[in-house]
Amino acid sequence: MDSLFDVSGKVTIVSGGSRGIGKALAKGFVDRGAQVIITGRDQNTLSETAGELGASGGKIDTAVCDVASVPAIVAAIDQIHAKYGRIDVLLNVAGVNKRQPAVNFSEEQFDQVLDINLKGAFFMAQQVGKKMLAARSGSVINVDSLNTYAPLKNVAPYAMSKGAVVLMTRTLAVEWGGSGVRINTLAPGFIMTDLTKKLWSDPTMQQWGLTNTPLGRLGQPEDMVGAAVFMAADASAFMTGQVMRVDGGFSAGLNWPIPEGGGQ
Repeated sequence: MDSLFDVSGKVTIVSGGSRGIGKALAKGFVDRGAQVIITGRDQNTLSETAGELGASGGKIDTAVCDVASVPAIVAAIDQIHAKYGRIDVLLNVAGVNKRQPAVNFSEEQFDQVLDINLKGAFFMAQQVGKKMLAARSGSVINVDSLNTYAPLKNVAPYAMSKGAVVLMTRTLAVEWGGSGVRINTLAPGFIMTDLTKKLWSDPTMQQWGLTNTPLGRLGQPEDMVGAAVFMAADASAFMTGQVMRVDGGFSAGLNWPIPEGGGQ
């Protein structure tokens, strides 16, 4: 293995690691020899996922943590650090979305999205960052969204939360870089997960997504692994405060219904 891309032995937390992109990233790091701790709200779901990912002998652990609760975050990070003595990588994946017109959002719905996507991401980064700053080493990898390239209709609080995650990433990069802690963000395109299968099963939506993704397919959660490994490893040692888009080329430009031979 090229040492530039080696994550073996790295103590790696994956928030929201029991399903979707988080689960795929957890598996990717487990398969490459990292010590992975997945967090989520439900111990039964975490245990089921850990059993699956560790079936071939990989190093996988769990910690219950509701990222909408700062006391829960503090307790979980302290527990993990006490057990392993260090935290090398945080994959800050946990997030929620609700699709509806902005005028229909209640305060409760707005708070739920912002509490998990922004407040939760910030305090996960903060608490892990304290451990990393003391060790003068570490990589925090946030997850933002295609919405930070161009916001989509009917997901206003989600788009707002992810836009704030990008600025959070940049401000923490400025604050923490001198202490050897890097913080970057991955921006997925349209990824097929259990939570989005219903949306993308609609023929009109599917055709729109395929038409506007130059690589001609929707993404799979596993498509995020390579970029995350790169961000966690020494290969990206001189990168911080950056957004890496893993979107099949969607943000490269817009496809329009001009005839293939051109037009006047």
